[in-house]
Amino acid sequence: MVCAICEIRKEKRFCPAIHGRICPQCCGKQREVTLDCPMECPYLQQAREHEKPRPAEHFDAASLFLQVEVADQFTYEREHLLMGLSYALLKAAHADRTLSDRDLIAALSAMCTSYERLVNTGLHYEQPLTSSAQHAVAAHVEQMMKQYREAEQKRLGYSTLKDSDVLKALVFLLRLAHGRTSGRPKSRAFIDFLSKQFPEQESTIVSPADSGILDASARTVPSRILS
Repeated sequence: MVCAICEIRKEKRFCPAIHGRICPQCCGKQREVTLDCPMECPYLQQAREHEKPRPAEHFDAASLFLQVEVADQFTYEREHLLMGLSYALLKAAHADRTLSDRDLIAALSAMCTSYERLVNTGLHYEQPLTSSAQHAVAAHVEQMMKQYREAEQKRLGYSTLKDSDVLKALVFLLRLAHGRTSGRPKSRAFIDFLSKQFPEQESTIVSPADSGILDASARTVPSRILS
C-alpha cells in the first residue's frame, strides 16, 4: 500500500494525526507543519528526543525583550510565581487542544509589551491580541496573577508582587517558549514540555504564594522549569 499523503512511496508507519498509514519521508516533512501531531505519537516523541533548545542567536532580539534583565536571583525569589504562570499556560492549552506554541508565544509577547509599557510609563494599555485563542491564554495568566496577589494578601497582609516582577516573569517564560518550541507552524513542543513539568494534571494551583498548600512534588516543579 502507498502513503496516504504523497500516494507515491510505500507506507511504513501509522499516523494518528490522519488515522492512516504514511511513509517516513512525509512523516518527517509534514510533522507539525500540516499535521496536528498528538503528543502520544511515538514518532513525534522520538523526534523530541533529538531536538535541542534553540539558541538565542536564532531569534530576533526584539522578540526576546533583551532589554529586560531577568537575573538568576529573581528566578529563585519568584519560583512560585514562575510555577503558577507556567501552570496557567498549561491550563489554557488543556482547555483548548487546538492551541499551539505560536498562540502561547503571541499571547506572552503581547503581555510583555503591555507590562513593559506599564512599568516604563505608568500607562495601562493592553497590546491587542489577534485571536480568541490568544485572549484565552492571556485570561488564564491574568487570573493566576490575581490569585497570586490574593494569596499573598491573605498570608502576609499585603502583596509584594510588583508590575516589574510580572514583566520579568513573563519575559522569562517567553524566552523559554522560544527556546523550547520546534518552530514548526503547528508545534506543541513547548506545551509538551510544560506537561512534563506538571504530570498531575488534576491538581490545581490556587495559591502559588502559599507554600503550605503545595506538596513536596509540586515544590520541585520550578527547578525543573528553570533547567
